[in-house]
Amino acid sequence: MRLHVPKQTRPGETRTPITPSAVKKLGKLGIDVVVQAGAGTGSYIDDEAYTQAGASVVEALDWGEADIVATLEPPTDEQAGAMKQDAVLIGMLEPLNPDGLFGVLKDHGVTAFSLELLPRISRAQSMDVLSSQANLAGYKAVMLAADHCPKMFPMMITAAGTIAPAKAFVIGAGVAGLQAIATAKRLGAVVEAFDVRSVTKEQVQSLGARFVELPTAAQDDASTGGYAREQTEEERRKQSALMSKHVIGADVVITTAAVPGKAPPMLIPADTAHQMAPGSVIVDLGASPEHGHGNCELTRPGEVHQTDHGVTLVGLTNLPALMPVNASQVYANNLLAFLGEIVADGQLKLDLEDEVQKGCVVTHRGAIVNDKIREAVESRA
Repeated sequence: MRLHVPKQTRPGETRTPITPSAVKKLGKLGIDVVVQAGAGTGSYIDDEAYTQAGASVVEALDWGEADIVATLEPPTDEQAGAMKQDAVLIGMLEPLNPDGLFGVLKDHGVTAFSLELLPRISRAQSMDVLSSQANLAGYKAVMLAADHCPKMFPMMITAAGTIAPAKAFVIGAGVAGLQAIATAKRLGAVVEAFDVRSVTKEQVQSLGARFVELPTAAQDDASTGGYAREQTEEERRKQSALMSKHVIGADVVITTAAVPGKAPPMLIPADTAHQMAPGSVIVDLGASPEHGHGNCELTRPGEVHQTDHGVTLVGLTNLPALMPVNASQVYANNLLAFLGEIVADGQLKLDLEDEVQKGCVVTHRGAIVNDKIREAVESRA
């Protein structure tokens, strides 16, 4: 069985789907790995490291020869169209923004697994690419905030006087938010955090942060698979107004709110950001190039800029790619865990009734088998 690893080509993408360590483990599953030359360059992995691990390195991949293609980013329609029937594509395929990709995969009989759709169950935790990458993003968000903030984070008592600790406010206590809280605390900041899901209160407090409780409707995440549901415009407006004093009083604000396939919720209007003290920093993990904004109205996706009021907004959109060594490592481990579910003794063992595989399969045997994706594709036809 041949698994191909293409070089990722999006601007700013430094990660690679498979590391040399993973190549060795794939060999034990009976999988021969073919890596495109330069696939690991952005992650500081040279071609020789792949060769020594047992992979074949080629200048150009023949997509038609692959039994499995492991990727980070969605392939082009041309690449997808070159795959052979019954081949398997695995990666972060952006299922809610496919731009025709799944129609091509369907027409060519490719089985595509979009790892963003993995169910949030205990068995799938080792495969959860969203969590592994969000964890790194939460860490990096705080490091970027510390870099741009003109204040130091920890309290310091010196002969020249006492330096007060920085105040950080984290909006959203998912994986990225919790890591941001933990990192800010380790750096010595005084941290507050807010999330609409009531279950996160204990998690926030366990990290040493103060949980901000707002008199808005708290959500019970048991009915939403652990994710926050999309709020109504009225709920969002009230929440934003109540949070404003916490935003204005913070030296650093980290926002992490996102709704898959939809515009990021606007949590910090321009007038609130303008009331922050000069030198304050907002790191907006909700920044979306597609929608032209993030959780803050002033965010410019893909950019770092400072307002006329002296507030720095960080709208970078691929923070894990700023730490490609670790980001590639954990992504490769996620892929290994998933491949262990579908490959045995060098043979594909697909079972689309299995909860894990069923949850993230999009196309199979000439059909789009995910109802939501099929409706989206058909609506664009």
